[in-house]
Amino acid sequence: MAFEGLSDRLQEVFRKLRGKGKISEEDVKAAMREVRLALLEADVNYKVVKNFVAAVSERAVGQEVIQSVTPGQQIVKIVYDEMTHLMGGSETKLNLSSKPPTVIMAVGLQGAGKTTTVAKLARNLTKQGRRPLMVAADIYRPAAIKQLQVLGEQLGVPVFSMGQSNPVDIAKASLEYARSNNRDIVIIDTAGRLHINEELMGELVQIQKAVEPHETLLVVDAMTGQDAVTVAESFNEQLGITGLILTKLDGDTRGGAALSVKAVTGRPIKLVGMGEKLDALETFYPDRMASRILGMGDILSLVEKAQENFDEEKAREMEIKIRKQEFTLEDFLEQMQQVKKMGPLQDLLGMIPGMGKQLKGMDAQIDEKEMLHVEAIIKSMTPQERRNPAILNGSRKKRIALGSGSRVQDVNRLLKQFEESRKLMKQLTDAGAKKGKRGLVPGMKFPLQ
Repeated sequence: MAFEGLSDRLQEVFRKLRGKGKISEEDVKAAMREVRLALLEADVNYKVVKNFVAAVSERAVGQEVIQSVTPGQQIVKIVYDEMTHLMGGSETKLNLSSKPPTVIMAVGLQGAGKTTTVAKLARNLTKQGRRPLMVAADIYRPAAIKQLQVLGEQLGVPVFSMGQSNPVDIAKASLEYARSNNRDIVIIDTAGRLHINEELMGELVQIQKAVEPHETLLVVDAMTGQDAVTVAESFNEQLGITGLILTKLDGDTRGGAALSVKAVTGRPIKLVGMGEKLDALETFYPDRMASRILGMGDILSLVEKAQENFDEEKAREMEIKIRKQEFTLEDFLEQMQQVKKMGPLQDLLGMIPGMGKQLKGMDAQIDEKEMLHVEAIIKSMTPQERRNPAILNGSRKKRIALGSGSRVQDVNRLLKQFEESRKLMKQLTDAGAKKGKRGLVPGMKFPLQ
């Protein structure tokens, strides 16, 4: 998970501070030394670390912290504020022109995932009601054009291509095509190189002059750490990029790029890639990312994921079923499949304040294969059995176990867990209805305390 090492180190520093009733200036200095080391180990730019620690220290030794009733929490709040500011303060939206087509030029080095990111961006914009056109202007990398065309077919988004023609001509022609075919956004997938060189930059400058893009987005691999910041500096100097898209932020990255790039280049991170699937491109929220790094969770992102993947009307129907004790194994299966759409369970739990640390402390692992096993058992039942598990006798359970490649004990365990879950959900929805509070899933109510 992104920032895991940095998050663990910082949370340990703050745990020590929270344990003290009063904090001296020496305590602050000692804590800041640990913070400095944690940031440097996370591959954050040295100058950025120096300025960040200085800013936090200046505020942390003030009277409002030293004399505070909860000084440890006050320092965490200061670090959160400064970290949010470091990464840009607030989200930076794409600059979409009021006079279409909006032109977005994607640039970057080879291996950063640029072509896939172009497709992810097209998908996001399509979901927002836009009509994007992807442009295959990378004529050098083998199969780059074909890759974009395949992705376009998967998404139902058209791809403009002129084969091995001059990339500048391709880019100019794509604008005329977009106007003629009612496409309001043009996303140009430009050629990358293994490293920065004059030939690459010269071509990109020519394309930029020819189409005058509203956005020049640099796609960089977050796992390259400080190299990503160096690449961003070079591209910004020569092209004047308008923002960045960080890919592979879900990987085992130390976080240095995300924490450094805004301070070094002055350009915001606009989007982040959180997986390989075409729906794994998210808006970058500095405040939410800071919250996750500091172990404070990210409930807003979790709510948005739930709203995106759960049908409001179905959720209300499910709530009624739960209250009337009519919630069946068929409903249970449907809920599981909807939760899976939201992403890896380990990541989802990490968005709940304190939950990620708690799971780690218990050495707990979320086994995605276990969910598949449960699905197989339920799917091996007849519709009647799913709706009324009470009819499951020994012979039926044996047949289900055989059909799902499991044991009768596994079937019994699932039925027991299902019954317990059904009772708990009824208690939660009943309590939530009395208090009028809504939970994470649209239409469902939980006592949020």
